[in-house]
This record gives sequence, C-alpha cells and structure tokens, in this order.
Amino acid sequence: MRGLSRASRRALTILFMLAIGAAVFAAIRFAIPQVSPGEKGHAVAIEALRETVNAPPAKVDYARLETRIAKLMQMPDMVGLAVGTIEGGRVRFVKGYGETLAHTGAPVTPDTVFRWASVSKGVASALMAKLVEDGKLSFDTPVASLNTTLTLPGDARRVTVADILSHRVGLVRNAWDTRLESGEDPKRLRAALGQLPSDCPPGTCYAYQNIVFDTAAEIVEQMTGEDYAGVARKRLFEPLGMTETSIGRAGLQGAGSWAQPHHKGKVPVAVNDNYYRVPAAGGVNSSIRDLLRWMLAQMGNAPGVLSPAALETMHRPRVSTPPHGRPGPMDRALTHAAYGLGWRSFTYAGHALIGHRGSVDGYASLVLFDPADKSGIVMLWNSNYAKPARLQLEFFDLLYGLPFTDWLELTEQSRPADPGRAGVAADHSKAN
Repeated sequence: MRGLSRASRRALTILFMLAIGAAVFAAIRFAIPQVSPGEKGHAVAIEALRETVNAPPAKVDYARLETRIAKLMQMPDMVGLAVGTIEGGRVRFVKGYGETLAHTGAPVTPDTVFRWASVSKGVASALMAKLVEDGKLSFDTPVASLNTTLTLPGDARRVTVADILSHRVGLVRNAWDTRLESGEDPKRLRAALGQLPSDCPPGTCYAYQNIVFDTAAEIVEQMTGEDYAGVARKRLFEPLGMTETSIGRAGLQGAGSWAQPHHKGKVPVAVNDNYYRVPAAGGVNSSIRDLLRWMLAQMGNAPGVLSPAALETMHRPRVSTPPHGRPGPMDRALTHAAYGLGWRSFTYAGHALIGHRGSVDGYASLVLFDPADKSGIVMLWNSNYAKPARLQLEFFDLLYGLPFTDWLELTEQSRPADPGRAGVAADHSKAN
C-alpha cells in the first residue's frame, strides 16, 4: 500500500477485516437457524452465532475421525453419507461423503436430504408434549378416550398416551409391520389390532411398534384440526429454522439434492413410501444441517420451542429395552438401555446418553448425544448397511479421551473390544 495516504490505508484495512468477518460468518452459517426476527427461533440463531464464534478448542481429533470415515466409505456397500457433530452445544463438524446415486458422481453435501425413518418418533413425542403444555391432554390420558382408530386386546382402557410413545401397549413387537409393508391401510390395521393376542398387560413391558406409535399422528390432527405434517412444520421445523425438513415422499424427492435409496452392492431402488403412511413413526426427511439443529434443540438450546420440562419428560427412561437375540459388542457396551417417549437412553463409559436410530428400505439414520456435555453426533446414509452406526462410539471415544476401539471393524481381522464399559443397539424392526 505504498503511495497511499494513512486514511486510505486505514479504510482498506477496515474493508479487509469486514471481508474476513463475512467469510467467517459464511463458514459457520450451517450452525445458525435461518429465521426472521419475528420468529421464536431468532433468539436461537443469535445464540448459535455467539457461541460458535467463542468456541474453545475441540476435544475430538477431527482429522482422525475423517480418516475413519474415509475408510468406511471404501466399503463396497457404502453409497452416500452425511455426518455432523456438536461439542459443548456448538456445531463442530458437518460434511457429506459419497454420492446421492451410485456411479453418477452426484455428491452428497450438508444440504442433501435423506429419510429419518424412526428418528422421526422424537418429532411425534415433541408435538404431543406441546399439546400437553397447551392443556389439551395429559401423557396419562387413556388413548381409548381420544377417539382414534386404535384397538388393542385386553383392557385397553389402561393404555395411556405415554404407553403409546414408549412402546408399552402389550402387543408383540412390530405388530403387523409386514402387512403395512404389503400396502395395507395403517388406519385399518390399527382398527383391527384388538384381534391379536395380548403379549403382556399394557404398561408392563416393552415391544417396539410402528403402526401403534402412529396413533400419535391421529391425536395431533384431532386436537389441532390440521394435518400432522403442517403442525410439525409450524410448531417445530419453522421455529427451529429447519428449512430443509419435511414429512412425506414429496418433500424428499422435491429437494434440490436428495439421496436415493440403495440395497447392498450399491443397487439403486425406488423410494418405498410404506412408512411415510405412518408419519409419526417414520415420515420425516431432512439434511444433516437440519438434523444438527434438531439435536441442538434436544440439548436445550431452543427453550422457546422445546421447554426444559418437555425435554425431561421425553428423555426420561420409562421401560427397560433388552436387546432381541444374542447381544453384540455394541449392545453390551451400551448399558442401562431404556426407552422414554420417542427417545432411547443408555450409559456409556459412565456418561448418560440419549438417542435413536432409524432404518427404512435403502436409508438409515442416527442421533446420539450426551445431554450433560451437550455433545453428540448425527448421521444419515442411503444404503441398507448397518456398519456406519458404529462410528458413533468412535466419536464418543474421541470425545471422552478413551482408548481406541475399532468399532467399525475396518482393520483387518479386527473385532471391537467387549469393554463392558460402554453403539446404539439396533431396533431389530422393519423400520427402526
């Protein structure tokens, strides 16, 4: 800047600093819900910006984590993957890998939309919590008094809203999911469930459900007079700035970038909408950016949308969830497995964790976080392949400074340790 006046040099310096500031803002934009100042989420946006700018050094070695992801993406059944993390209530990492459609070169980005599958159940429980706060019902309200299509064997008058949301209705697990997958109307199926034998007294045992769980969608629609997707958008997605989140097949396929489903061997398949027909159980789609926003809200970062009381009610363990069949290393690692209202809980290495997994034909998803530390990981991928879920424990090992365990089994002849010290056990269901 030789030859320029002092005032000119000062002006250029200011412009340079403003340009750097704009670049920094753009780099962290993914952590900020984009909403208008008049919406409840605006305070969330301002706080997210402030906290991200002032973030301390990360605990997780992200270079090491990326090396593991790169190896995972070399597996023959991997097509596309999106990963995001939060540490201390601040977004630390968000990235897409692979392709939206195998062998096309179309990249997965942080804005690519995937299906949530059963991670959607947390949305249903949040909407029910808001109805409770509105005074329209209680979690202890008997479902029989709410004029839904659901029938159940035995004394169904004992089944409450909380029982529906925590899979304690007394039926065998995944009751009639195969009939749903064959194309039958879920409301007709719900109306006929009373023909099945009772597996246990209502409220006393856990058995994972999809058709029964979707009774929540009926309740929301009856209480509000609006369709379920519209209520979720108005009361949750828009206030949280989740602009890339939708419910239903049209929302998935109408996205600018959407991940197409694949079977093993990277074989593309058509989108199957069976579980879109039970939206409370498995109907949500979003990008990884929006799934991060959802996890932030579950951590308590949006009290104007999800109150601390609502979060405590949803996350609190209500029924033990032992694994079905022979437990694997991940099942044994996560102790005290239980279910709340649309959410699972575990203990890992002495830390209480909250999360959920989902899978539906050609897609899988997960959320797992430490509510005390406000740290966690979210993942979305577009193949029928379970191994990526094991990355969650590698993240928490890095976060907690634990010795390395090859949970992904990417090293030749490696096997995860059986630590008894701390993955989320899969819901062995059709749409978990």
